[in-house]
Amino acid sequence: MTDLSSEDHHLLDAAREIIRLRQRSKRHKIGAALRTRSGRVFRAVNVEAEVGRISVCAEAVAVGMAVAEGDPQISAIVAVRESGEVVPPCGMCRELVLDYAMDAEVVVPGNGGAERVPMADLLPNKFHGGLRDT
Repeated sequence: MTDLSSEDHHLLDAAREIIRLRQRSKRHKIGAALRTRSGRVFRAVNVEAEVGRISVCAEAVAVGMAVAEGDPQISAIVAVRESGEVVPPCGMCRELVLDYAMDAEVVVPGNGGAERVPMADLLPNKFHGGLRDT
């Protein structure tokens, strides 16, 4: 675990801003921001659906945005609730982020506040099904 850098605080602010701007009761409850190795930041909110299993996490939407822009090399990611509180990524988002960057880091809640950890530490023994280029 690592204390947050100024870049991490910027990422956290971006996640908090997007959920503040786009939050809708019962629709958008989580905001996420990710930074790519190129330094670009992508912000997104979760997309709720009447059928819960087709809802999409904010982190997954942000990854999709980065991929669509041709900048999928994720450096760091964070997600927050409507209140601005940092939340850890779900298991599916851990898998997804690691599919694009095995060295990605994630901001998670810690004992003394938010901290940055390697995403791989949150998902030991990750499944590798042959999608990776390396």
